Amino acid sequence: MKGNVYDRCVLLADYIIETQSTVRAAAKKFNISKSTVHKDITERLCKINQAAADEVKEVLEKNKAERHIRGGMATKEKYEKQKQVRNARQNYYNHS
Repeated sequence: MKGNVYDRCVLLADYIIETQSTVRAAAKKFNISKSTVHKDITERLCKINQAAADEVKEVLEKNKAERHIRGGMATKEKYEKQKQVRNARQNYYNHS
């Protein structure tokens, strides 16, 4: 999403506020770098719309506080999938 920086900042802010999105998810959605998203919402947005900047800041702080929980859940899912694959292989070889 190239183009007008003003419009991009507003779109990013609206998206993050509405979806409670992370910087990474917003970057993926708008096909721009995480660095660009971060700069837009932490430096540029406050010059455009302070109220939106404050709301986005709250969302980012909440996401940061929950980051360790999401990481733990992702790790748990990873190992559960590996366990399922191992069990499926064992069952296949035990019944062959």
